[in-house]
Amino acid sequence: MSKQSMREEADRLTREAMARKTVVVKQGNTRIEAVCGKCGAPNRLHAEKGARRVKFACKECGHKQETL
Repeated sequence: MSKQSMREEADRLTREAMARKTVVVKQGNTRIEAVCGKCGAPNRLHAEKGARRVKFACKECGHKQETL
């Protein structure tokens, strides 16, 4: 099976599943990779859907801040 035929088969299966409405697309929480403005440590945050800014404290130095 060539790549083109595999791509066409995947597209066909996706279209059929969407037509039967067996595939449900959900909108969930967002994971944000933030960097501390004070010490530069990476922080992983979870934001609720629709949230613009998330307040957090750095897990390394404890500096309180907001995401952009």
